[in-house]
Amino acid sequence: PCISWFSYPHHDYRYCWVRILSWARSSIACAMDDSKEKAEYDGPSKSQLKRDSHALQAMGKELVEMSEGKLQKFNLPEALEEAIYEARRLKSREAKRRHLQYIGKLMRISDIDDIQTTLDKMDHQSLTYRQHFAQLEQWRERLINGGNNAIDEFVNEHSLADRQKLRNLQRQANREHELKKPPVASRKLFTYIRSLAE
Repeated sequence: PCISWFSYPHHDYRYCWVRILSWARSSIACAMDDSKEKAEYDGPSKSQLKRDSHALQAMGKELVEMSEGKLQKFNLPEALEEAIYEARRLKSREAKRRHLQYIGKLMRISDIDDIQTTLDKMDHQSLTYRQHFAQLEQWRERLINGGNNAIDEFVNEHSLADRQKLRNLQRQANREHELKKPPVASRKLFTYIRSLAE
């Protein structure tokens, strides 16, 4: 704004400072405008929305094609569950394609996190599955070694658990360990608590 203080006559130094202040204000205003533009967010792009839509349809298709036993593990909204069963009944490929799009729309207003977590538990390669498996193993060890207190804690968390069955498996597992027998009861206990947890 002012190339050199000495390029102006001494009596014009005020003009130099006016130029400097004017330039500084202009620079600050531009910077504020840039920051405001960066702060403003218009939402996801059309391409991102399209990718999300395809992902939801793919998840819906997975639910439609999975076995009845696995599907029962999901806590699905009534409308979504009905749409999945309707898709299973459809024979026309085109009708099924359109219905999957409808399922994708329903999934946008559903608890996708809960559905994804349940899917991850079924995927043996997922981190969620490994963590879930490790938790079940910890529960098995607690039940075998923790006596009645461990059984009480487990039943409090899993109201459908059969206390007597847990106690019997606990005794059998400890007996097998004492006699150095194969851990048949321990495996049965794991299978049982897994069925309750899933």
